Amino acid sequence: MKSILLIGLGRFGRHAVMKLDQLHHEVMAVDKDEQRVRAVLPYVTNAQIGDGTQEEFLSSLGVSNFDVCIVAIGDDFQSSLETTSLLKELGAKMVIARAARDVHAKFLLKNGADEVVYPEKQLAEWTAIRYSANHILDYIELDEDNSIFEISIPKAWVGKTVGQLDIRKKHNINLMAFKHNGFMNFKIDPDTIFPEDDSMLVLGNIKDIQKCFRI
Repeated sequence: MKSILLIGLGRFGRHAVMKLDQLHHEVMAVDKDEQRVRAVLPYVTNAQIGDGTQEEFLSSLGVSNFDVCIVAIGDDFQSSLETTSLLKELGAKMVIARAARDVHAKFLLKNGADEVVYPEKQLAEWTAIRYSANHILDYIELDEDNSIFEISIPKAWVGKTVGQLDIRKKHNINLMAFKHNGFMNFKIDPDTIFPEDDSMLVLGNIKDIQKCFRI
């Protein structure tokens, strides 16, 4: 369990707070809008109405005591930048800032952000990849070159063993698990048979996966 300070309770911030609550983290939520703060009270340990660009207010929160500080402000880049910079100046251990554009990310990283997230860009990329091919069921980007794909098992593979196909050697792709009705099977060995009507999770270089599955 981590202690998290989240500033900015628009749609992104609100959804982040709800998920953090499900994961049983301690969250302090902050926003200038009283209505937004009231809306998240069931999901947070504490909440404050205040302006993250005000040093005195941020200092009163004890930002150095939090494991992670998330700047989720999305509608005012100037406020996001100032808040990010102040958090770092006040001793925040880890600052994660939301960016809408590449230029925003550059400024945020130069002014205190340890990492930057792009909700709209990341979702757009996921949507494009997920729905550009019928056999792609999910997609997680690990970095610029490597990803995890959930893919329908090719018909030509069904009934053959993992050892027979040896996709790691032939395609430089790691088979992680089979998935059936939402349940993962990670117990895979060379004698495991590729099942029918299941999907599989594969890990590897994006270009290798695209080539192997003709994405």
